[in-house]
Amino acid sequence: MFPSYNQLHTHILPLSYENWLTTLKKSINERPQYKLENGTIHIGQVLVRFLGIPFDEDEYYNNLFEYVRSKDVQLHLLSEESIDKTIDNHQFQAIQKVLQIHREQKLSINRFVAFLDGEQLLLKSSNHAVHRKIRESMIDLLSTFETLENNGLSSSDLRRVLVDVVKWTNNHLKDLLINADPEKEMPKFLWYGEATKSHQYFLYYLMKIGCDIMMFHPDGTDVLQKFDPNQELTFVHTYPEKKEPEPFPTEKRRRTSTVAYRASREIESILNHEGSGLYKPWQLRDYTPSSVTLKTTYDELFLLIKEKAMIRPNFEVKNGEVKIPSIFAKVQGVSKNRKEYWDRIHGVIQLEDCLLIKRFPFTSNINNDFRFHYRNSLDKDGLLSPDKIMNAHFWKYGHLPGGLQKGIANAVKNICRQPHFKPIHQETEEDVKMYLFTQAMQIPASILKLLQKFDYSQDVPKLILYNNELNGTMTRPDAALLLLLNHFGIDIVLYNPPGQNDIENYLDESLYDIHWLEDVVFEQEFKEPSIFKRMFSQNIFKNLRGD
Repeated sequence: MFPSYNQLHTHILPLSYENWLTTLKKSINERPQYKLENGTIHIGQVLVRFLGIPFDEDEYYNNLFEYVRSKDVQLHLLSEESIDKTIDNHQFQAIQKVLQIHREQKLSINRFVAFLDGEQLLLKSSNHAVHRKIRESMIDLLSTFETLENNGLSSSDLRRVLVDVVKWTNNHLKDLLINADPEKEMPKFLWYGEATKSHQYFLYYLMKIGCDIMMFHPDGTDVLQKFDPNQELTFVHTYPEKKEPEPFPTEKRRRTSTVAYRASREIESILNHEGSGLYKPWQLRDYTPSSVTLKTTYDELFLLIKEKAMIRPNFEVKNGEVKIPSIFAKVQGVSKNRKEYWDRIHGVIQLEDCLLIKRFPFTSNINNDFRFHYRNSLDKDGLLSPDKIMNAHFWKYGHLPGGLQKGIANAVKNICRQPHFKPIHQETEEDVKMYLFTQAMQIPASILKLLQKFDYSQDVPKLILYNNELNGTMTRPDAALLLLLNHFGIDIVLYNPPGQNDIENYLDESLYDIHWLEDVVFEQEFKEPSIFKRMFSQNIFKNLRGD
């Protein structure tokens, strides 16, 4: 028996977080917007986009597992991993044929679709209204492609997108749509994770045909943004967190969160979100650090160096990155007030997470040839790729936490992108980049320990260097390491009582402040803090009182 209608109109339903699932489970004739009139069937369509991930990650993935296995939901999984990429050779040849005709004749979109239909590249349906809708949807897809893509239907991407849409339609929609009954149910899909341009057009095509589609992306990427940049077309729900997508679950997780745990996570999110100014310990451990070097006076240096990073001017947390206001300064000479000079030095070196360097050089030169490793670590834009660096066999920092590894690799990329490092012996800029890259692969263990203690919103680790003519000579590898640490966000203060050049021989002077004091003093030995000062700084008196 033929249906009493010959046209199919779809209406995207206004939904909420509370009712989308119950609406999805309803038969089409029980949903809002359903009606039959004047030979046309009107159906309500469920389209939702879930961006990010909730506090209860286990429940999120358990729900995804249920959505594709529950009989009362019956969502068909689509993802980069699950989508069937096979195509019949006859279909591929037919698409090539239509594209060749289009190149020769510049077909209108209606004629283009007519050729596709004639080559049996559009699905057939026993329901005339559905069959007509398939044709209309392909016209809509090509019209949208012509509008959104550079060069329209002459774009080099047309072939790829068309081949993919045709093969995925046959592989995933054919069996579901061929006998579809719009009065009861249309195909339902769940898209999970990343989506290429072809995936996006395929989802758009399914949407125009009238399928129900649920889209989930844990890291917050909106796969329909190309077609609906203002998020007005469908219901969109944004979860409070963003994480890299895990593989789609093949079984339910065994853990479940308590009400108190979820409430605690929600409160933490409110108090500790990016830009709030309130950060719990190690909240930013997976963020990528970079430095904003502060320009200070000599007196300001000793005030700011004691402040936590989040208290300093220009501290910023945004989009997975944390900008750390750091100090990079050289103090030339010695104050006339010697007591004040040494008190200030002792006040800094007795701060927690401070490393004092009194012997030079404090690094080793690397003679290995890293040119091959450097070139293999470049991306298509000619810049170092942190991911390639971290995954290479020469990377020696694999034992460090993932966030710290990413921070070091990103600092390596930055110092090589614009190397404010002076060339020697007719070096080219490329030679300097390779030198900095090579030296960055041998960070001393004492420095690595300093970096591991760095909680980016809290106390900033400090490297204090005391260089007189008695304790060796600063070398080029020393300066390369200082440049790397500055880009990472470490505080660096270099004292040079005789006012001689050391770091100036290697680094661009614009990178750091220079503070000249009143006296130039030769052969000035480092004055260790008194026992009384050391006891005071270590809170020994507090311990004696039992505090």
